[in-house]
Amino acid sequence: MEEQDIHPVSIIVGRAWREGSKKPEGVHILLMAPDEDTAVRMALEALSEEGYAEAELDQIGEMQGPPDEEPHQSAWQGATEGEIAIVTFDDEE
Repeated sequence: MEEQDIHPVSIIVGRAWREGSKKPEGVHILLMAPDEDTAVRMALEALSEEGYAEAELDQIGEMQGPPDEEPHQSAWQGATEGEIAIVTFDDEE
């Protein structure tokens, strides 16, 4: 793989609702994509495949290296291997 083909791991932060649910789940989505628009599209497709009907994505950024703690450490590793990793947690709203 040439250097220009290597993309950093992006992290997208937001909330998502499962089909029929009124309670949101917090989501952190880790993936590699050539640009932010593609990353958002890929993230929304992955959420849909996992049964989420709606999502509000608040922030996108590039990770500067692997996180120190789980579950983000495993998610980062999966993203570097081409997976789209979704970390969920209870949203405190």
